[in-house]
Amino acid sequence: MGASFKVLQFNMQFGQRWDDAEPDTAPIDLDATIAEILSHDADLILLQEVEQARAGGSQSGSPSNLARIKAALAGYDCFFSFPKADPRELPFGIGQAIFSRTPLRDTMRMDLPSPPVEFEFRGEKKTPTDRLLIGAETTIAGKSLRVYNTHLLAFFMLQSSSEQHLEQRTLVIEELSRSKGPTLLGGDFNVSKHESLIRQFAAAGFSTAQDREITWRRRPYVLDHIFFSPHLRAVACTVKPTMSSDHHALVAELEFTS
Repeated sequence: MGASFKVLQFNMQFGQRWDDAEPDTAPIDLDATIAEILSHDADLILLQEVEQARAGGSQSGSPSNLARIKAALAGYDCFFSFPKADPRELPFGIGQAIFSRTPLRDTMRMDLPSPPVEFEFRGEKKTPTDRLLIGAETTIAGKSLRVYNTHLLAFFMLQSSSEQHLEQRTLVIEELSRSKGPTLLGGDFNVSKHESLIRQFAAAGFSTAQDREITWRRRPYVLDHIFFSPHLRAVACTVKPTMSSDHHALVAELEFTS
């Protein structure tokens, strides 16, 4: 591996395929998801919605999707975490993973509290569960790299605005500021008006690999990003449409600036 490396950012929607006519009832095809992940031959892989949430928010037992992905990515190190267990959890995607060709160390996880914004789901009033930031350190081409993965609350789906609720984004930036060397952050930021997100992270010294191409099939939003510190630069970035999720795959080649 040289001084450049490839990063895959992918909200895999627990392996559910995309169907234009019936997206919410499309079949789960984890083999297709794994084939999509493998096709990018990435050095770092950041996944969200690895598993499907269980009724009542239970997280007991071994994450089955994760086990199959680990088996397919033999030779990669992995750090995975669920958000904290919560009986309010809805049956969508849950759990985040960092896969790395180089060993991971100094792992961390941070719960990102969600505000008590009420919304309706299947005729019932609900409030959102907390979100998550995970991180780890690795060494690439002899240089230490801090890697983070997050999945923030989609306020636009709750008829609310993320601009009125910046707490999760602020907590993520505060954690990033603790890292003084090369640092990257990938994730599904769930910000429909992404310009404000870009400005907020730019003010903290972080650039995004791309902010023009849509990354979500359900609405024309740029939800997925790979942010990086000034110690890194983007050599190339591609949004790759896939039928293996409602999100596209975001792939960036980064290199160290010195």
